[in-house]
Amino acid sequence: MSVLRPSLVRSNPPGRRVAFVAVGAVVAVTLAVGLWAVMFVQAGVLAAPYAPRVDDGFLAEPVTLGDADVAAISNLDPALLAAVREAEAAASVDGVSFEVTSGWRTARYQQWLLEDAVKKYGSTEIALQWVAAPDRSHHVTGRAVDIGPLDAQSWLIAHGAAWGLCQIYANERWHFELATEPGGACPALLENAAG
Repeated sequence: MSVLRPSLVRSNPPGRRVAFVAVGAVVAVTLAVGLWAVMFVQAGVLAAPYAPRVDDGFLAEPVTLGDADVAAISNLDPALLAAVREAEAAASVDGVSFEVTSGWRTARYQQWLLEDAVKKYGSTEIALQWVAAPDRSHHVTGRAVDIGPLDAQSWLIAHGAAWGLCQIYANERWHFELATEPGGACPALLENAAG
């Protein structure tokens, strides 16, 4: 039988044990918080809030129909884009210039606009009068364009049917779609985006 002499037995001083326990606790808490954060980020809870980008069709300021490298223009339906460009050429003879304030949009951007409208107006019912849901928006399909300024809107309301372009909603004088044959009559205005 071997007997250990007290001078040969190494013991950890109490302070060192406390330090090991403290380090272990910090590591465990760090791992738990990290795992929790990863789970919530993946679930979208802690992800940065969505901010629309130019690639989503967002326009910080109006663009021209010639800005073909901008997603809001380049993703418009080709027939709509051609009709608006032809109408713009005719309007320029009258001294009127078109600006595009919105065109094609991703469904995600459209949803963001709807959620923002709900916050602004205080209810989904009122928000839907101004912003269509992504599954109903012609901006998402590239078949709608918003035109400014006011003189361009007025000109297009008066003359746009010659190219099949019509104002669609009574409360949105800026929103145009191909809604008739060139030279045809535009359909009656819908009260708002809710129909």
